Amino acid sequence: MNKFLKIILGVLSVIVLGVGLLVAIFLAEMKPDKEEEEKVKIQAEQYLEDYFNDNFEVYDTLYDNMGNFGFEYAAKVRDKKNDTAFFVYYDEETKQMADTYIADKWEDDLATELRPYMKENFGEASDFFVFFTNEQIGQELGIDPLHPSSYKEFEVAPTIRITVPREKNNEDETLLNEFITYLKSEEILQHGSVIMEYIAEDGVILDDEWGKEF
Repeated sequence: MNKFLKIILGVLSVIVLGVGLLVAIFLAEMKPDKEEEEKVKIQAEQYLEDYFNDNFEVYDTLYDNMGNFGFEYAAKVRDKKNDTAFFVYYDEETKQMADTYIADKWEDDLATELRPYMKENFGEASDFFVFFTNEQIGQELGIDPLHPSSYKEFEVAPTIRITVPREKNNEDETLLNEFITYLKSEEILQHGSVIMEYIAEDGVILDDEWGKEF
């Protein structure tokens, strides 16, 4: 019996040590490397000096340990004139520094223009999020970040995700069609995607997400 207990205790000890090791590794991976943070910050400051001006400043860094972005480390940069925040980072594919300024600025500009319509037609409790899937759209279009132009001057197709605090109803398709008509008739957007998602009162996301491309 004692021998059996010793074996059990030994196995449990190994398991506990293994779990502890995994937790330690996980916590270590969650912490950013200070040298890498300083490196990307220096790179970003040089990048801003080359392509931007004194209106832009590095204010922090980001360590993406969850794989949400196309980089691991990035500098957080702010346009002091319009308060647009964006990332500057080293692109492993192109082997060059890159930025998300135009995408983030256009997202902010479009959201600002849409906000009154969204609140009036989708309700004060609704929320929405605008994003461009191509975060380097400014560089690909050859746009000077010091003269960013407007998204209306290009054939772009952002995604607009709308969240409403209720279940889906029969009027939602009409609501979405009217929104798309508004975007096109007011010459705000000619192409894009609109997605509607629903949340319950307790914040749980419901399974009725749907959308349209135009």
